[in-house]
Amino acid sequence: MATTSGTVAETAVYDTELTGLTRLHRGKVRDLYALDDDRMLIVATDRLSAFDVVLPDPIPGKGHVLDEISRFWFARTSDIIPNHLTGEPLASITVNAADLALLEGRAVIVKRLVGVLAGGEEREGPVRDGRRRRKGRRIEARR
Repeated sequence: MATTSGTVAETAVYDTELTGLTRLHRGKVRDLYALDDDRMLIVATDRLSAFDVVLPDPIPGKGHVLDEISRFWFARTSDIIPNHLTGEPLASITVNAADLALLEGRAVIVKRLVGVLAGGEEREGPVRDGRRRRKGRRIEARR
């Protein structure tokens, strides 16, 4: 199920709540769900963020565009460097028709990677021996 906004052509997806899945994180524009110890689901919503602030009005279809751009570049660079996409169909993780309709074109099943950070980072001091603090949490690089 999703919290939506608008009624024109496409309904905007601002927030997601998927049946039977545990949400790990709600980012500025993406929601992450646990599938198992080795995989997770990344859902691109239509939330809009500017200067690290999530704005109240989503843009209908934005999640679809983000998903298409990501898939394009991951496919284009897969011969240079491996990526986290599994290629598994979304139907393999849900039988709920409403959730499946919501996810199509805006979600991917990925491998869970250890020690990988993406996005903005507020550093608290220098990195020493592969350790740093991020927003009050200690982070260690795993090799």
